[in-house]
Amino acid sequence: MNPVIGLDVSKGESQVQAFLDKGRPYRKSFSIKHTTEGLGSLLEFLKEVESSAGGYQPSVVLESTGHYHIPVIHFLEEQNYVYIVVNPLISHRAKSSSLRKVKTDAVDAYHLCELFYKEELEPYKKRGIQLLNLRNLTRQQESIAEISAKTKLQLHSLLDQVFPEYRGVFGSLYSKVSLLTLLAFPTSEAVLSVSEKELSEKIGSLCMSRSELWAKERAEKLKDAALRNPFQNNLYQSHIFNLELLVNMVLQYQEHLSKIAAEIDALAKEIEEYHILQSIPGIGEKIAATIISEIGEIDRFSDAKKLVAFAGVDPSVYSSGKFTASVNRITKRGSCRLRHALYMAVQSGIRDSRKKKTTDEIIARNKRLREFYDKKREEGKPFRVAVIACVNKLLHWIYALLKSRTNFQDID
Repeated sequence: MNPVIGLDVSKGESQVQAFLDKGRPYRKSFSIKHTTEGLGSLLEFLKEVESSAGGYQPSVVLESTGHYHIPVIHFLEEQNYVYIVVNPLISHRAKSSSLRKVKTDAVDAYHLCELFYKEELEPYKKRGIQLLNLRNLTRQQESIAEISAKTKLQLHSLLDQVFPEYRGVFGSLYSKVSLLTLLAFPTSEAVLSVSEKELSEKIGSLCMSRSELWAKERAEKLKDAALRNPFQNNLYQSHIFNLELLVNMVLQYQEHLSKIAAEIDALAKEIEEYHILQSIPGIGEKIAATIISEIGEIDRFSDAKKLVAFAGVDPSVYSSGKFTASVNRITKRGSCRLRHALYMAVQSGIRDSRKKKTTDEIIARNKRLREFYDKKREEGKPFRVAVIACVNKLLHWIYALLKSRTNFQDID
């Protein structure tokens, strides 16, 4: 016998359906809660199915549902049961094969069991705890960075309505000393109400690593900016309130990102694959951490093509009768975070680095990748098509390096 249990997972609960063998459903489906009591009843049912199947341990099939299926997976791992996490696209295709249009949790669990016997589904290969921790951190870093970028845009827009001339005072508007100075003097009125010496002392206290001369120059620039500012008297107090609020938010996001970056760096340094990826020109610390955390254990992929498909950069194919599509877009069905990190790695790798001092020759960061990119462009490929081809090539290199545990050797 080949028993299986299908779980249709939703928020806080799952629908359970069992098969003893192909075409032999066992009992009616039922629902369990993702609580200690509910998972305990699932364990009893697993043992019952195992007994009814002649001692054969059932496999468990469930869809990947964001984070809702995590409690069930943890429980199954603790109990040493084999489980299979199915891509929702595959399970949806199986559900759509029926002529009847029925959509219930019980039917979905039933279809998952049928899918087990139709498809060659592989057991879920566990990722190392380190890689999972790294993935959680890099994803959180990306999320906070996106929110921070939006907040900076709001701050930039509001500054145009309060103190637009302030942007030329410091090298970077979003440096810590710049934001703290803006917090202390958000308007022209606030700047002009104090002497240049007081401004210089305040700026100097906010950036102790700089000289007094630097602080004095910034104070002079700030005074000049306040005099040029078209909004000498702000009519809307709400703008000042919102400006201070947004400055504090940007400072907090910067602090959070700094802490996450330090945590990622400390964790990634213990992972061998992290250092291997950085041996590829164009891949730095942040991109390497994202790539390795999204890929996970390289043994999950039997060949490079499966890794390419996981990243969603494999070309879609459409052919029917005598028609074969000539324009094939990438599938984009894999990890979007991995795809974005690889795109950035290629952009960095094919970019020209500094010229050598002895010649006028421009050397690309990744010579081999740049040669491949130039070849595709000479063939008439558009920029994005050539870049995606480079991403595909880069993934094959990454697969080979991680499999062999060797560093990238750039050819002169």
